[in-house]
Amino acid sequence: MKHALAWFVCGTDTGVGKTHVTCALLHAARNKGLSAVGMKPVAAGAELLNGEWLNDDVAWLRAASSFDPGLALQNPYCFREAIAPHLAAAHENVRIEARPIIDAFETLRARAEVVLIEGVGGFMVPLGEDFDSADLAVQLGAPVILVVGMRLGCINHSLLTCEAIKARGLRLAGWVANRIDPDMACHAENLAALRRLIQAPLLGELPFLPNPDPVSTALALTLPQGVQ
Repeated sequence: MKHALAWFVCGTDTGVGKTHVTCALLHAARNKGLSAVGMKPVAAGAELLNGEWLNDDVAWLRAASSFDPGLALQNPYCFREAIAPHLAAAHENVRIEARPIIDAFETLRARAEVVLIEGVGGFMVPLGEDFDSADLAVQLGAPVILVVGMRLGCINHSLLTCEAIKARGLRLAGWVANRIDPDMACHAENLAALRRLIQAPLLGELPFLPNPDPVSTALALTLPQGVQ
């Protein structure tokens, strides 16, 4: 059986637009006629809707996906408190383990042509005492797409994250420059430096938008190499 193309989407920090970019990439894949589904293995911060705890980011991913595989597959671990996931898990006496996430991923990969896995926070957010989101990325084995939040400090954050991705033996498939600070000084110069220093393709440069629409953003993104 031929498995789907898959990418792990991480950010230089929390609040840099990972969910928006992941949704836009899902729409970009769908625009090419591909069946695409998004998953967020671990989410913290949820509301009870129709008897299910639903995280806002997960709701966006579900809306952007080609089909609904069920909440349990798209979000194996959902915690009520909007705090660091290892703390939220501890408060609910839950241990986050890789196996349920890998099983959900493999199921989705067998049912779709493209799977986008959205991480949580930055690249190395703790998920337990001896397990973090970088470990999860390694176990899933998917190339990484880095979302760079364009604001003061982004060059350092980006290069540190790129070093961490390389150190884990993962391939950086591409990166997205997402302008989250409309007043960022020397934006063009910072972007030029990142293009020179990050050894991976720039998949898109996104302007600051108060209410970004992933359907429109998809038109400004290029999928990583390997997608026809």
